[in-house]
Amino acid sequence: MGETFKRIHVIVMDSVGIGEASDAAKYNDEGCDTLGHTAEAMDGLHVPNLEKLGLSNIRPEKPIQGVAVQEHPEAFYTKMHEVSAGKDSMDGHWEMMGLPVMTPLHTFPNGFPDELIQKIENFSGRKVIWNKPASGTEIIKKFGERQMKTGELIVYTSGDSVLQIAAHKKVIPLKELYAICEYARKLTIDEPYHLGRIIARPYVGDRADHFERTANRRDLTLVPPEKTVMDSLVEAGLESLAIGKINDIFSGHGITEGWHTVSNEDGMNRLIEVLDHDFHGLSFTNLVDFDAKYGHRREPVLFGKALEAFDSQLGEALEKLTDQDLLLITADHGNDPGFKGTDHTREYVPLLVYSPRFTEGKALPVRGTFSDIGATIAENFGVSLPKVGTGFLGELN
Repeated sequence: MGETFKRIHVIVMDSVGIGEASDAAKYNDEGCDTLGHTAEAMDGLHVPNLEKLGLSNIRPEKPIQGVAVQEHPEAFYTKMHEVSAGKDSMDGHWEMMGLPVMTPLHTFPNGFPDELIQKIENFSGRKVIWNKPASGTEIIKKFGERQMKTGELIVYTSGDSVLQIAAHKKVIPLKELYAICEYARKLTIDEPYHLGRIIARPYVGDRADHFERTANRRDLTLVPPEKTVMDSLVEAGLESLAIGKINDIFSGHGITEGWHTVSNEDGMNRLIEVLDHDFHGLSFTNLVDFDAKYGHRREPVLFGKALEAFDSQLGEALEKLTDQDLLLITADHGNDPGFKGTDHTREYVPLLVYSPRFTEGKALPVRGTFSDIGATIAENFGVSLPKVGTGFLGELN
């Protein structure tokens, strides 16, 4: 059977969940609702493009405030449940590409063991401060001025399987910070640490209330232990284009070309450029601002404004799609800015599936795994199907 679509585009609105998942209690996340709480804080969201695609149709019993349920939605719509053990970006993205993370990665709610910290100190020749969970912006505000004087490393973690190292760009140059993070990555691949990500967090500014994290963040993830759908595409001679932190999340695997981005706006501009070029295969875009700038910081109004700005650029992208394109808009987890704490939230994620060739969208069954996306991509391009996931290409009629 031939291909149905020449190009498939996946946009991940990082952390834009659509209500607590069935197993939210296991994660102490009962009552979380990223889209719902964000819309309430905004007194209603104005997202006309997501609205016409059918965003509120996903949960007509509790529509997103300000977003009307459509009688004739333009996209097929549903929500997806994660099967991965964690609720981290790596878990969500890997699962989308057919590789759920079934063994929980380790978290360190009390900080990292002395032995690991000692090795980082010995390698870097710098002392480590903090070594506990924290909000990145808050910890930089608290220790940033001290770090500028002493040259120490601010090490912190979160509810996710992550070790973050923050340092002022003028005190520890990027090259040095990246080298320290690469060393920490080597130490934490296997047991007893088995960490999902090491993140370099450079910041700039001259005093506490002026500090700002830069776009030179770098995520060092584990290498996928098995092939993903992206690898299968590349092996078949198709293109696999990565926009945003996709390249970091997959450690460069299964990618023919990638672009680092500095913001949601930059990511959407890059996608809009990609849509102007004739290519054959997949484009995979991550928009991280929702998560990094507003979700973890619990800023629901700014989160909502970012959604409205995304929706405006989405309109531009939609105009560039042809009958040969299939667009999937989803998320990798929740990060409810109206919820307790500062961590990701275990939620269903929205799925909107659109092509200009559709006369009208309708409901798809709720997906039991994010891997249904990978299975659909594999089905379309005739490459080997992932072990997990059920494609929905045949349901788009």
